[in-house]
Amino acid sequence: MAVRHPDTLLGAAFVVTWSSGFIGAELGTGAAPASALLAWRMILAAVLLAALLAWRRRRIPPRDLALHAVIGTLGQGGYLYGVFAAVDHGVAAGISSLIAALQPLVAVAVAVPLLGEPITRRQLAGFVGGLAGVALVVGGDLRGGAPAWAYLLPFGAMLALVAATLVERRARPAVALPEALAVQAVVATVLFSGLAGAEGTLVPPAEPVFWAAAALLVLVAMFGGYGLYWVNVRRTGVTRVSALLYLTPPTTMVFGWLLFGSTLTPLSLLGVLVCGAAVAVALRGPADQARSRSPRGVGWKPADSSAAASGESAIAAPSARSTVSLPRTPSRTASASASTAGRRTPGSSSQVSSERPPRST
Repeated sequence: MAVRHPDTLLGAAFVVTWSSGFIGAELGTGAAPASALLAWRMILAAVLLAALLAWRRRRIPPRDLALHAVIGTLGQGGYLYGVFAAVDHGVAAGISSLIAALQPLVAVAVAVPLLGEPITRRQLAGFVGGLAGVALVVGGDLRGGAPAWAYLLPFGAMLALVAATLVERRARPAVALPEALAVQAVVATVLFSGLAGAEGTLVPPAEPVFWAAAALLVLVAMFGGYGLYWVNVRRTGVTRVSALLYLTPPTTMVFGWLLFGSTLTPLSLLGVLVCGAAVAVALRGPADQARSRSPRGVGWKPADSSAAASGESAIAAPSARSTVSLPRTPSRTASASASTAGRRTPGSSSQVSSERPPRST
């Protein structure tokens, strides 16, 4: 049975799985430093993806290999390091979420001129409303205590994810998603393993919670959240996926309430409602986007309005440059002349009879 709204289901799955990454980070950093958690997350992901590539036996063109190495450095290395390092240096999760919530506005601001994606005033209002909703959700977690430079880490993480998205959309590599994730995972493994080795944290702890968090980060957050991020970007564009990111802080808050007993304040619940309403507004794009998905096929255009008004179809009306000549219908004058010529006039019968050949005797 065909799914009627695949983009909606993919978007919802992306929000849930992307939000699970924050839960895995909170679980894992309680048992080991962030550098160790990031390194082993990528090591496990690289091993699994390498096995998948060996089974698929797909060749990766050198151009796509280089592109996804850059995307992995930005989207995996830059983004994850900025988020985890900010937590390590005392930046509150609420502040990190609020700074990360700037990503949709920044992404749209650069996607419109660089990628040519349309945006309406309604969508822009939805993005601003989503930022306000996130501020309400994390309002109770805006405590200080971190050094001033540490607040640049989540900001840099947000910019790294935006840059990775723009590189992928501009270059549009043709390689499939499993191969793309494999290249990015290998690059991130080299980066984070080197970082953990330099800090002396590469040896993993034996606590089961660490490996449970690593498995959650690999199977759900990376293969699910990060993979679905690129699936949705390719299917629906940067603007729509950026709007969906506003739903991740409220979803993470609900997960924290269910798993860790976090407090839900009336202000945060109001923020959840504001985020939901803002995303609903932002996802309503221009009307011509709906028409562009006509079942008649890509490139179909409606018939000219003047032709439709006169009852002519676009197929039946020949163009001025057409080389096909259609048979002309005789005019009324010609028909009348032929009809008049075919009538008998007085005396015509005698002329005909006089011109008959004589009978033989």
